Amino acid sequence: NSVSLGSCRRLVSKCLHSTAGFLKKTGTEHWWSQRHLRDPFVKAAKRQHYRCRSAFKLLEIDDKLRILRPGLCVLDCGAAPGAWSQVAVERVNALGTDPAVPTGFVLGVDLLRISPLEGAVFLSETDIADPSTVRTIQSLLPAERVDVILSDMAPNATGIKELDHQKLINLCLGLLNLSQSILKPKGTMLCKFWDGRESHLLQNRLKEQFQDVRTIKPQASRKDSAESYYLARLYKGK
Repeated sequence: NSVSLGSCRRLVSKCLHSTAGFLKKTGTEHWWSQRHLRDPFVKAAKRQHYRCRSAFKLLEIDDKLRILRPGLCVLDCGAAPGAWSQVAVERVNALGTDPAVPTGFVLGVDLLRISPLEGAVFLSETDIADPSTVRTIQSLLPAERVDVILSDMAPNATGIKELDHQKLINLCLGLLNLSQSILKPKGTMLCKFWDGRESHLLQNRLKEQFQDVRTIKPQASRKDSAESYYLARLYKGK
């Protein structure tokens, strides 16, 4: 009896622990889902048929600073689920919808699978950091170089703020190195970063390569988010 009673106690303790964890998890999920449902950008994305709310970050930046124009060639890094590519397709006239202006080109790359989008070419389940990816990108472009590099990339979050910050800065630095092979002179790079002690390192590296570098935090970026964007224009490369 003492053995069965001990087993019973352990089972009850395990159940209580699991229930507490479940309640904590579902409480967090409930808060997140409620915030998501109340978010005006989420509602607008559904209404305007964008794949996610992040489309409005790029729309706001482009409305103010005109980085996307008809006829430009765009590389969208970390493209999944494809909202930024949707905006780029519209703004560079990739579908040739307006015959009065030049037709652009949009290529999206992501480690994740991206659902097809009319007007864009996607490299799904592809690592932008893999050297062979550069050759694949170049083979798909109308010319070997692009006018604009967009990056809304983010690493898988560990929950450790400084580590996640460092990982994202490294992604951006890798993209800056990649730009030497695929970005046209006077081209533009827009990349997301999370604020932290390495931000200035990235900013200084961008200033070495571009004539104009500025920091932007769109209204669609949540106020409690550490994310901002560096917009680097007029690439000095040859």
